[in-house]
Amino acid sequence: MIESAELYERLKKEKTELLEKLEQLRALGQPSAERKEGSPFGKREEEADEASELEKRLVMVKRLEESLNEVAHALQKYEAGTYGLCDSCGQAIEQARLEAIPQASLCMKCKASQAKDAKGTR
Repeated sequence: MIESAELYERLKKEKTELLEKLEQLRALGQPSAERKEGSPFGKREEEADEASELEKRLVMVKRLEESLNEVAHALQKYEAGTYGLCDSCGQAIEQARLEAIPQASLCMKCKASQAKDAKGTR
C-alpha cells in the first residue's frame, strides 16, 4: 500500500512534468520564419499544414492544462487535509484508485455516476 506522502510526491513530480510539457508546446507555437519551397500549391498548402499543426497543439495544450488543474486540485486537497476524499460524496476514495490515479477526486461510484450522466442515461 502506498502512503499518501508518496502519492503527494508523485503529484508534485507530475505537476513539474506537465508544466515542462506545456512550456515546450508553447515554445513550438511560436511562428516559424522558414517556408517550404517547391510545393505545387504554394502558400495555401503551407498555411493549411500550419493551421492543422496549430489545432493539434491547442488540443494538446488544453489536455495538459486540464491534467495540470486536476493535479493542482489534488495537491491543494492534500495540503488542506482532505486528500483521498471524494469531492462529490465525501467518502474515502479507494486506495487502489489513488495509487493508479493520484489526482482522482471522485470515488468509483461517483465517477461511474458522472460518466452515466455525461452519456445522458441514469
